[in-house]
Amino acid sequence: MAYKIIDGKKHAEIIKDDVKIRVAGLKALGWSPRLISVDIGESAAASLFIKNQQRACEQVGIEYENHHYPATITQREALAAIHALNVDPRVTGIILQRPVPAGLDLEALENAMHPTKDVEGMSSANIGNIVYGDSSLGPCTSLASVDLLKSTGLNIRGLEVVVVGHSEIVGKPVALLLVEELATVTICHHGTRNLANHTRRADALFVAVGKPGLITADMVKPGAAVIDIGINQIEVTKEDGTKGLKTVGDVDFEGVHEVAAWITPVPGGVGPVTVAMLLRNTVVATERQKKRYEENMRE
Repeated sequence: MAYKIIDGKKHAEIIKDDVKIRVAGLKALGWSPRLISVDIGESAAASLFIKNQQRACEQVGIEYENHHYPATITQREALAAIHALNVDPRVTGIILQRPVPAGLDLEALENAMHPTKDVEGMSSANIGNIVYGDSSLGPCTSLASVDLLKSTGLNIRGLEVVVVGHSEIVGKPVALLLVEELATVTICHHGTRNLANHTRRADALFVAVGKPGLITADMVKPGAAVIDIGINQIEVTKEDGTKGLKTVGDVDFEGVHEVAAWITPVPGGVGPVTVAMLLRNTVVATERQKKRYEENMRE
């Protein structure tokens, strides 16, 4: 079966081109989107995320600034730092880098961000808004995953969709976004009996578990669209006999691409679009704050 790779890098550039235009328009009116990163403790993963976010922001004209705090910071001090950003009119977006040190309440910190500045869409308010059809500041990875499915041209209305993984920041929001598009959605998780019975029914399959090679070719319906959200590091042996790490998803790409009609690669699939969605959310947040300011000035 001929298959098409869903090119996340190419799709991300389309989103960033639109963001760049909107940023220029806002700046012309005296509004400069400004994203503040809150980074607590030392994490190699967070450091990489920060570099990627800063580079992406520079490409579209968004101001980016990282505020680093030591791992010894208390919950109260971290909340105070976030509240200070909430009331700073120069700040239009806030992102909290994960992981945070043990002892800090991540959920409380995410919910401390004002919903209009929570540009990663992780607060309960922004995730909850999806239930009411407002996904404008939804979780970036979830928005990216659904956007990539839409890029295939498939009519989502009535589509049989299976989501493997039920996390609060990916699996559940993906399902809600698809229900809003009138897809028929099944969510699978570690309590699901005979996972393959469900995945083989799917016209579109989303996988976000964090288990390399979980989905194999015999678990996929021929002609399905497969969106692999997982990011895993596995040890491989190089041609010279040395050991190294390779980034892979939750889907056995080599096997599944023989069955699927569309498939996202890892890396180069959902990841680049997630960063692009962060940029778009930052612009949306700035546009909303501008509108609210203008409405208040007229009152």
